[in-house]
Amino acid sequence: MTSGSSWLVTNIAPLQGREIHVWRAALDLDPAGVDGLEKTLASDERARAARFRFPKDRKRFVARRGILREILASYLGQEPRKLQFRCRPGGKPFLSCRTHELHFNLAHSQGLALYAIACQREVGVDLERIEHHLADLEVAERFFSPRECWALRNLPASLRVEAFFNCWTRKEAYLKARGEGLLAPLDSFDVSVTPSQPAALLNGGDTTWSLCALTPAPGYAAALVWEGSDCNLKQWEWRPGLGRAVRKNRRAKGCTGSGHCFSATRRRCLL
Repeated sequence: MTSGSSWLVTNIAPLQGREIHVWRAALDLDPAGVDGLEKTLASDERARAARFRFPKDRKRFVARRGILREILASYLGQEPRKLQFRCRPGGKPFLSCRTHELHFNLAHSQGLALYAIACQREVGVDLERIEHHLADLEVAERFFSPRECWALRNLPASLRVEAFFNCWTRKEAYLKARGEGLLAPLDSFDVSVTPSQPAALLNGGDTTWSLCALTPAPGYAAALVWEGSDCNLKQWEWRPGLGRAVRKNRRAKGCTGSGHCFSATRRRCLL
């Protein structure tokens, strides 16, 4: 795998070769930004947003769903509000129209979200805010494998919190990539946890999948899992107005909502 360490601000570019794009987005937007994204949501998404008790949680939900629509629509050359989603039995969302073979996954924690985008292969991403009071050995013994618990117990206390969240995000990303969600127990496979060691799937994991750690922001842990081995990882920073800029550029080139300007993206995906 090749990867850049920084998160670059850029317009959405076509997925090329074996690239996987991971987008980082801040969810605490100004009221105008939230309102604009809410207009792109489907009726069921707006209904879900209305059920949140606290305004901050509602606004973050609207932001992360609206940003997902903006990112995907910009790859596909469509309007965000026209995208339709379905869910697999394990809860993993996917686009109803699969002819373009665009796969995605998202994760959020507090005011930050990550979006993983790939062509013709599944991806999974997980993100957690590092909370010291949650990194408890009793919690690990309930959910982690015996090998992982042993590794945590034998680490210095100063490394144990980081290792705990390494373990948690890597396991969650793997299950999300496979679309299993809560259908598979977390202790049915092992991942590496020690901060000084590379992220890796160990015993019990399917060797046709690959794993890497991400560094989205200070105080957060994250992991990415993808189908296959080789991967050219690109890390991008989403900013408000990105989707509008892409669509404006597309209209200036005489493109319609059918996504003709992004046909090169789809051809690369189908190689």
